[in-house]
Amino acid sequence: MLLQLLICMIATISFAILFTAPKSELIFCGLAGTLGWFFYLICIDQGAGKPVANLVASFALTVFSRAIASMRKNPVTVYLIAGIFPLVPGAGIYNMSFYFIMNEMELCSAAGMETIKVAGAIVLGIIFGFTLPQGWFNAIPKWKKHR
Repeated sequence: MLLQLLICMIATISFAILFTAPKSELIFCGLAGTLGWFFYLICIDQGAGKPVANLVASFALTVFSRAIASMRKNPVTVYLIAGIFPLVPGAGIYNMSFYFIMNEMELCSAAGMETIKVAGAIVLGIIFGFTLPQGWFNAIPKWKKHR
């Protein structure tokens, strides 16, 4: 599990660099992705399905992103977009496309439905995370940025 979290942090930071997140925020972007993946792994370990695990993980990621954005005085998207990277169902999209090309329509449909469920769960987790009052996050003490 620790190896997965370390690799997740490196991948998320790499993704944040690719999308030109501020250098001072890269570690927080990495923490966002790692936190989301941590919650995903915990849910999977407890027997939850992929959609539920992604819902919980994206909710936790959104709450963390809002909190750190308030503390660091940055837009939420700096952390949320980078942090969502590990949860994106890329393998499901690939499998669906592969089965479609191989004319395995039953497998294509199954992979497609699972991918749609996961994507929908990620969206719902983000929506639920944004339903929390902004005042909760404004009450968090601000961190001074070192430039």
